Amino acid sequence: MELAYIPSPGFSTITIGSVTIRMYAIMILLGIVAAVWISARRWKKVGGDFDQILDISIVAVPCGIIGARLYHVITTPERFFGSTGNPADIFRIWQGGLGIWGGILLGALGAWAWCRHRHYPMALLADAVAPALLVAQAIGRLGNWFNQELYGAPTTLPWGLKLNPNASGAIGSYESCYQGSTCPTDTLFHPTFLYEMIWNLIGAYLLVWLGRKFVDKFKAGTLFCFYVMWYTLGRTWIEYLRIDYAHTFLGVRINVWVSIIVFVLSIVAFFFVQRYGQSTAVLSDKLFAITQQEEKQRNDEEQAEAQRLREKQRRKKEEEERKANGETERNEDESRSGDDKSPQAENTESAEPSDADSPAEAADSAVSEEEKGSRESVFDAALKRNDTTAPSSLWNSATDAENGDASASDTPNDSVDVFAALAGKDDARPLSDASAVFDRLAASGDAEADSDGTDPAGAADDTDPDQFQNQ
Repeated sequence: MELAYIPSPGFSTITIGSVTIRMYAIMILLGIVAAVWISARRWKKVGGDFDQILDISIVAVPCGIIGARLYHVITTPERFFGSTGNPADIFRIWQGGLGIWGGILLGALGAWAWCRHRHYPMALLADAVAPALLVAQAIGRLGNWFNQELYGAPTTLPWGLKLNPNASGAIGSYESCYQGSTCPTDTLFHPTFLYEMIWNLIGAYLLVWLGRKFVDKFKAGTLFCFYVMWYTLGRTWIEYLRIDYAHTFLGVRINVWVSIIVFVLSIVAFFFVQRYGQSTAVLSDKLFAITQQEEKQRNDEEQAEAQRLREKQRRKKEEEERKANGETERNEDESRSGDDKSPQAENTESAEPSDADSPAEAADSAVSEEEKGSRESVFDAALKRNDTTAPSSLWNSATDAENGDASASDTPNDSVDVFAALAGKDDARPLSDASAVFDRLAASGDAEADSDGTDPAGAADDTDPDQFQNQ
C-alpha cells in the first residue's frame, strides 16, 4: 500500500455548453502568455518595448506550434500514416504530440525573419526569451499531467505518479509499460513531467542570474546558448526514464539522440558568439534608437490619423451646416412666396363684392370702361344739342318718367329721352353726378339760344329708361 504518491487529476477537459476545452490546451496557452510577459520585461531593459515583442510573438508562436507538431508527426509517422494511421489526427493537437525541438527550430526561424524585417538585433531577442522559454515549457508540462501521459517507468518512490483510470479524456491512462508489457494495477510511475518542470524552472533562474552577473563579459546571444545546453542536458536523462512509445536508433530513443546533437551544437554556438558576436551594450543602443524611431513614427501616424478625423468631422459639420442653411433658405423663400401671394389675394377679395354691399355699389364696381364711355357719350350728346330745358324741368321730367307719371308728357321729349337713355345704360352713378350734368346742360342752353335741331333721342337710342331705378 502506497503511503505517499502524486495523484493524477480526475478530469482533463472542461465542458461549457457544447464547447469542450482541454486542460492540455489551457496549459499551453498559459505558457505562451507567461513567455510573452517575461520576454517583454527583459526586452524593455535592453531598449525595446512591448509592441515589438507582441509583433514577434504573433509570428513566432504559430510557427513554433506548427514546427512542434511537424516534429511529432515526423518522428512517429505510424500514428498518422499507413494502415493504422489517420492523417486527420495531424490537426488534433489537443490529443497531445508536440515536439519541443521542432517548435524551437521553426519558432526561431519565424522570429529571425521578423527581426530581420524590422532590423531588431536577433541576439538580444534570443537572450531575452531564453528564460521565458523555460518557464513556458515548465507550465506546458502540466498539460501532460492532466492528460496522464509521458510518465516514466514504475517506481516505489513516495513522489510516484498514480494514474486515474476514471478520468474522462485522459489519453495516458492506457499507456503500456516499456516494450509493450502491461503495467500492474495501481503502479506508481516516475512523474517525468514534474522532473522536467522543476528542471526548467531551475534553469530559468540560473539564466536570469547569469545574465545579471556576467552581462558585461558575455556577448549578446550567450544566454540562449546556455538555455539550449541546460534544456538538452536535462532532457537527455529525463528521456531515459520515459516508457511511452518512441522510435529508437541503436537502442537509444530518437529524442535522446536529438538532445545530444543539439547540446553539442549549442557548445559550438557559444564559442562562435564569443568570437564574432557583438556586446549587449552596443546592440542595446541600436535597439534603443530603433525603438525611438518607431515611437516617433507611431506618434506621427496617430497625429495624422487624429488630423484626418478632425478634418472628417469638420467636413461633416460643414455639410450639416450647409444642409441647415439650405433648409432655412427654402423656408424663407416659401415664406416670402406666401407673403407675395397674400396682397394679391387681398386685392382679389377686395375686388369681389361682399354680401353687405348694395346692388348699386356692386353694379358700379362691375361696370366696364366701355359702359362708362357710353354714359359719358349720352351726356355729351345732350350738351352738343344745346338743350335749354331748365335743369329742374329735366330732373323732374326724368323723375316723373321713371315713376310712370302721366304729366311727364309735358316735358320736352328730347330731355325725357336723354334721361330715359341714361336709365337704360344702368348707370349706377349717384344722382349728384346727373345733377351736375343738368347744370352743364342749363349753362349751355343759356349761352346759346339757337338749337341745332338734332333729336336727343337719337343719341340715346341705346339707353335704358330704368337707369336710376337702382338708386
